[in-house]
Parts: sequence; C-alpha cells; structure tokens
Amino acid sequence: MTKSRKPEKGVTVAGALDRMSSPVSRRKVMKGIGAGVGAAAVGIHAPFVHAKQKEIRFLNGEPTVESVRAMKFAAAQYEKETGVKVQMDTVPVGKAFDKLQTAIKGGRSYDIGTLFFIGDVIILASEGKLAPLNDIIKKYEWGPRILFPIDGNNYWYPYDYNLCWINYRRDLYEKAGLKEPANWDEFLDNMAALTGEGDDKTEKGTLHPISSSSATNYFTFGFLWAQGAKLLDDNWNVVLDQGDVKKATMDYLDFFTRLVDHMPTGIAQAEWGVGLRGFRSGQLSHTPGTGRAIDVIRTTDPEMAQKIGVFPFPSGDGANVAVNHGYDGWVVMDTPRTEEALKFMEWFSDEHLINFLHTSAVHYQPTRMDIYEDPRWLAHPALEEYKHITDWQKRFLTDDNVIIRSIDTEGPEPDLRAGKIFRSYALPEMLQNKIVKGMDSSEAVDIAAEKLRKAMAS
Repeated sequence: MTKSRKPEKGVTVAGALDRMSSPVSRRKVMKGIGAGVGAAAVGIHAPFVHAKQKEIRFLNGEPTVESVRAMKFAAAQYEKETGVKVQMDTVPVGKAFDKLQTAIKGGRSYDIGTLFFIGDVIILASEGKLAPLNDIIKKYEWGPRILFPIDGNNYWYPYDYNLCWINYRRDLYEKAGLKEPANWDEFLDNMAALTGEGDDKTEKGTLHPISSSSATNYFTFGFLWAQGAKLLDDNWNVVLDQGDVKKATMDYLDFFTRLVDHMPTGIAQAEWGVGLRGFRSGQLSHTPGTGRAIDVIRTTDPEMAQKIGVFPFPSGDGANVAVNHGYDGWVVMDTPRTEEALKFMEWFSDEHLINFLHTSAVHYQPTRMDIYEDPRWLAHPALEEYKHITDWQKRFLTDDNVIIRSIDTEGPEPDLRAGKIFRSYALPEMLQNKIVKGMDSSEAVDIAAEKLRKAMAS
C-alpha cells in the first residue's frame, strides 16, 4: 500500500478522545420478514415480504448544479450496483456543521457529512460522533498537511485543497510589460501601474478584507505567513509578540497600511465574494482566492477566464512565498449504518471521486497525489487549457519552499485550541486596530497576542 508523501504524526486530544482509539463497532442491519395473512387458510404459502431497503444519508456541502448532479449520479449508480439507497441532501458547506448537529439532536443523524473546518471535525470526534477512516486513507498517497490524524486515527477524508493564492489579470500584465511580483514592493508597483483609466487599466488593485470574519482569516494573512510569522510554538505557547515573529508581524502591518491605498472603500465590512466580484467586473487587477475564480468565470466568459494568472503571496524581501491553507472533506458518522457508509465511501473514492472533482476541475485541487497522474483526471480539457494555473497548484504541494499555513492549523497537532483562536478573530482585529484606529504596530501585535492567549484558555 502506498504511504503518504509526508507522513503526519498522530496527535493526542485531551481525554475526550480516549474512548475513540479503538475501531468503530460493526452493526448489522436486521432484515425483517413477514408472511401474508390469510393465504395459509387456503393452503397457499404467500411470498416473503422483502426487508426494507438499506439506506444511508449523505450531507453534501457543494451546492453547484454540476457537483450536485455528479453526487446524485454516483448515488444512483451505487444503488443500482448494491441495492443500497444513498439519500443525498445538499447545503452550502458553511452550514453543514450546524445541519449535522441538528440531525444528531433530532435522532436522525446523517451517515456521511461534508466539513471545511478541521476544528469542527475535532469537536465531533471528541464527542464520539465519528468513525475512523483508516482502512480507506491508507490506500492512497496524500499531499502535505492535509490528513490531520487524531490519536493515530483518521476521521477525515479530505477531497480538495482550497489553498488561497493571488489571482491576477495576466493580460494586463503582458500589455504593461510586468512580471509576477517577487516581493511586496513589486506587488505594490504592479498595482499602481495598472490603476487608472482605459481598457488596460483597473479602478483599484486588490481587496483583502479586515472584518472580524472567517473571510479575513482566509483571504488576508498569506503575506504574514510568507514573512515567517506564526502564532504558536510546538508547546502551544503564543509567540506572535515574541522576537523575530513580532518583528515579522509588525512588518506585515506596516506593509498593509500601504496596501490599503490600492483597495476600494468598504474593506472593514467586506466578506466572501466581494473581491471576486470586483475582479470579475474589471474593477480590480488582483484578488486573493482559489481556482473557484477561474471555474466561475469560465462558465459565462471563457475568454476572460483565460486572462487570469496566479502567484503565491510573496514575503517583503522575496525570500519566501506562501499560500493560506484551506480544504474540504468528508466525515463518516458513528451510526447504525456506519458499515454501509464506509463501504460507499471506499467505492466512491475509487469509482466516482474524479468525476466529482471534474465538476470544478480548477477549483477542486486533489488532495491525493496519485490523482495527479491518473489518466482519468488528466483527461479533463480544463487541466490542459489552464495548465499555467494547475502547474502552480501541484507546485504548491511539491515545492518545500512554499509555506502552507492558516490560523486553524496552527500548533503542533490538530486541537480545539486552534479552533478557538480562529474564532477569536484576534488577527482581523489586529488589522482593524492598525488600519482603522491608527494604532502603533507594536501595540496592535501585543493586544492580538493577549487575545489569543485568552481565547486558548477559555
């Protein structure tokens, strides 16, 4: 069996997970049978009534028409082959965790669910709600920083990377004779060169939100990671306000005050989708994001989609580059139907995962390294058409010089404390203190570090 390219060490989540280290119990679904009443009175044996059809419930978190169609097709194919019905329900991924919790409390749990935040996986695992996926996971070769094992068990099947990089108008770059920026000064200069009036200009350069939201946590801190900053050390100590890390964070804040000059107004309220809409309309020459920008735009304006290029977040001196970590995945719930759910997941992973990923081929970046060489995957025309982007995607995973970090994956191992600091919004508020209140960078960093410590202790 193929092992992961970069094995991840097992982790320990306090006491609550101890009871989950053994394999999930197997349950059998009893088949009831019945005989017709009255037939025996005339000496004729009535046929047995078939048992109620087996069914598993899958909460899909990818609501695009193409993705839903692919999932329902797979469900129908599985029912045809096995007789097991897969009830496929769909919600936006941001609402999936609440939907899973509501279903559990209502006594009708889903058997498989979609999640996009490892903190939510840890919560469900700590409550004994998840089944290990070890037998499925060990069959494949995985990319870096994606499995997040807990006490040696994998409760998470990641299906795509949602790495956040910078999308840019490469057609405008070509007209202006610009190259992809290697450092902060070049990035600012490129935006300035493209701002103005005319078909080869845009109104503003980019948009990185500063609101207290997950959008800011995702879109705005790639420059910080590239600069070498981190939030925690390997012993769960906050180091944001310590030594070289504090200096790197202060440098980032000072840079961001210059970056704001190239943004439209309203960044204090900006949320998901605002930057993409500005980029798509031609107002912005750059926007942070994923391959979703390409997949969304190419459905209605393929000519515009071809004008998009990507590059990672650079550091101030050009010594490093980074992408903000992101991911989506599935979990199998611990229910009376767990065994059937695991069978479906293994079948789907082998037979239909690539079909599903093809529904948004540039956005759904595979987490399994074996897929990048699979002829079925490579057969999608978008992967060749947008090779200038998909080559970067693979390089993000294979180039050890690319930093992959995010707030929710900080710390030495998956842990609820990372989830707490993510939801504290200490870093967005650090930006607000600097940009809106005009606070000194050093003071803004110190306040953010203290908020991180309080969040972890709560």
